[in-house]
Amino acid sequence: MTSALVLPMSLCLLAAACGNPSTGETARTETTRLVSSASPAPSVDPVVQWNRILLSIVRTPGAQPATVHATRGFAMLHAAIYDAVNAIDRTHAPYLIRVRHAPRGASQQAAAAAAAHGVLVALYPALSAQIDAQFEQSLTEVPDGAGKEEGVAIGAEVARHLVMLRADDGSAAQPPTYVFGTMAGAYQSTPPNFPPQPQFTHWSHVRPFAVESASQFRPGSPPRLTSAAYSDAFNDLKSLGSAAGSTATADQALTGRFWNGAVQNYWNEIAQTTSVVDTLTTAQNARLFALLNLALADSVIAFYDAKYTYNFWRPVTAIRAADTDGNLKTDADPNWLPEVGKTAPDPSYPGAHAVISAAAAAVLTDVLGAEPFKFSVRSEVMPGAERSFQSFAAAAQEATLSRIFAGQHFRFDLSAGRVLGLQVADLVLDHFLTEREDDDPERD
Repeated sequence: MTSALVLPMSLCLLAAACGNPSTGETARTETTRLVSSASPAPSVDPVVQWNRILLSIVRTPGAQPATVHATRGFAMLHAAIYDAVNAIDRTHAPYLIRVRHAPRGASQQAAAAAAAHGVLVALYPALSAQIDAQFEQSLTEVPDGAGKEEGVAIGAEVARHLVMLRADDGSAAQPPTYVFGTMAGAYQSTPPNFPPQPQFTHWSHVRPFAVESASQFRPGSPPRLTSAAYSDAFNDLKSLGSAAGSTATADQALTGRFWNGAVQNYWNEIAQTTSVVDTLTTAQNARLFALLNLALADSVIAFYDAKYTYNFWRPVTAIRAADTDGNLKTDADPNWLPEVGKTAPDPSYPGAHAVISAAAAAVLTDVLGAEPFKFSVRSEVMPGAERSFQSFAAAAQEATLSRIFAGQHFRFDLSAGRVLGLQVADLVLDHFLTEREDDDPERD
């Protein structure tokens, strides 16, 4: 487990001093519009509000650094918000930073906003003017007084230390050059666009947020190319995930396209929806979103470890080169393309959607329960498209299976991914942000 960094209560209690806006180059008009559009109604909890703001940033072309996975930012944002709010609430163990003697009367809303602001201006300095404006707007929702000033001080202090502690986590490293394989089963650049390099070749070396190492839950190897397990999955995918002559139903093909986006964004929106339905408090939201995004960040680190350990070829390569795999039950189709056109630029095993969706659903179910309720999810890549579900498990299952219908993953990619996601989520839920005992001295 991560040891908490203990901070004394800051002597800086004035919002003007602790929340001094950073300066940075002016972002382009499109970015300004998208960040501003995240401004919620006054009744929206600040944890949800800042989650929306970060979603708007990562969805803006060019705003997210190409070699830094967005889940790192979400984990840092919500870890800081949680530690700041929990310093006041004191009901659960801190994640990383413990603020001793934080005033009980400090504003949790102000602490959340200041923590979020501090993290985001550090991660996105080009957007600092817009983030500063959002911060100032969010503080207008908090009554003036000592509680507001103390909350801002706590949030700013937590954010500063968390950013400092993550500064050398490996995320800024230059991704190493990847050498594509040539043998059957080896990952190769994929048609029709043939990317010159795969993505995030360095990400397994990023320091995890919760798990002990990127390889802690590394799955076993994919099935042998000559096995029945491989040929069964191959033929299933070849038939269901093809751009031409697919045997998938219209709804299956639609799900393949619907979920063909940054799947962690879908799950943060699902958490937002659930938060509103359940009317969670700021402290409850802080814990929910922190658990979710810690699990997602480490899931990504873990699956990149496995992807670049096994370097398994993608279905489009496997199908086009099936005459080289030594399996008499697989037939080559040199013109085959996946339903969604292009293939994600990284190895196939395990499937990212399966890992992330399993982890997310496990966290949301553990914190919020499994009682059915209807919620809708918007697509990241199909404007205006929504799909509805009765449970987190149902959404996770569809998101996972969608990768077959998209022509992106073999079924065994998804099975291994689901197990990996559950293992990461279980560790986070068992060991982090846990409820304090009644006799914990920090509660006094």
